[in-house]
Amino acid sequence: MDENIESVKRYNLWFDNTIDCGFPRPLYTANINQYLGNKVVKVLTGQRRVGKSYILRQTAMHLMRQGVSGNNIVFINRELTAFDFIENYKDLDNFIRLYRQELKPEGRIYIFIDEVQDIEGWERVVNSLSQDFTEDYELFITGSNSKMFSGELSTLLSGRYVEFHIFPLSYEEYASVHQLPIGKQSYMQYMADGGYPELVHFPSSDVKRNYISGLKDTVLLKDIIRRYTIRDIRLLEDLFAYLVNNSSNLLSITNITNFIKSKGRKTSYDTVSAYLGYIEEVYLAHRALRYNIKGKETLSGSYKYYMNDLSFKNYLYAGFSYVTGYLLENLVYLELLRHGYDVYVGSIKEKEVDFVAIKNDRTIYVQATYLLIDEHTIEREYAPLELIADNYEKVVVSLDDLQMPSRNGIKHIKAWELSQML
Repeated sequence: MDENIESVKRYNLWFDNTIDCGFPRPLYTANINQYLGNKVVKVLTGQRRVGKSYILRQTAMHLMRQGVSGNNIVFINRELTAFDFIENYKDLDNFIRLYRQELKPEGRIYIFIDEVQDIEGWERVVNSLSQDFTEDYELFITGSNSKMFSGELSTLLSGRYVEFHIFPLSYEEYASVHQLPIGKQSYMQYMADGGYPELVHFPSSDVKRNYISGLKDTVLLKDIIRRYTIRDIRLLEDLFAYLVNNSSNLLSITNITNFIKSKGRKTSYDTVSAYLGYIEEVYLAHRALRYNIKGKETLSGSYKYYMNDLSFKNYLYAGFSYVTGYLLENLVYLELLRHGYDVYVGSIKEKEVDFVAIKNDRTIYVQATYLLIDEHTIEREYAPLELIADNYEKVVVSLDDLQMPSRNGIKHIKAWELSQML
């Protein structure tokens, strides 16, 4: 057997081999399974370490339960040293040819390429295999850079791919993995911990803190600094910390630039804008644009950032003041994204609605608040929603134990029950 095939066989399902598939994540696999059986390229995007590799393996195991031979499934992951011989698209193409020669699979071949951006020129092979009418291939790829997939791949494949965005564990996934009952106590534990899958295996806060620190450094280094040849690495790290500690606040590039300069740092609007864009591209943070509810249009100038997970706040910047309501707001934002909504920060008559969530013909206006503890708080949270004249759904999400009665058609939702209505 060829030495390269020999070196990677333990990461594949060949010769009745088994691989670790982690804990089930049906929120994603059930959706992916709907698209199996055709040459449309399945693209899994998301930050590193959110579980894309495990979802690929779970998809492969589903194929095997449907009767596909393990010898017809190929896993390629450039993050593993065993695959170091695949540096560019020519190496990738040669490896696939070698695999066919060595294993002689019959019928459709399923190719899974993990963190595909680490292979130079990868898009040429993906495009070629997806269009090859002489061979029967079905491709699954993952990547950790949004610009790469929205630009290069969409141009090449022009509608012949479907994208699935993968997030850290949702609250329901977290509770299931930890075998916790659904409710306020476990939700607060989730809020204080974080959703990165690997955190499940670590027993202490110190170990988790080291893991999250390493994760941050890896993403900044591998996905930003090397790719974009960052000159001011300290500025990049400071901007990331600034986003973590100002998540859920209205920001603008101008006021962020002025803040950096007020600390005696030399920088420019263009540099700050570029660095913030890179942080978004690798999914460390998400930007929510402001939306004029009455005019039905987005507004320029200011916007909010939300972190891809609360782990960075919990383990790296926990000493900074941060009220629970902002943490909840971040989690509500992520839950809306998980369920496929486009999410904006609403504005109506100089009042703010935390979220305008739009998916197809469904629109939901959402307020997120820690507790509805008194009439002043209730008035503050419900008043912006009551200004909205249309008949779309309006909800207030909080951590209150008791279900509040509906008020002027506005529903109250307990945070741990939000996903059920989405």
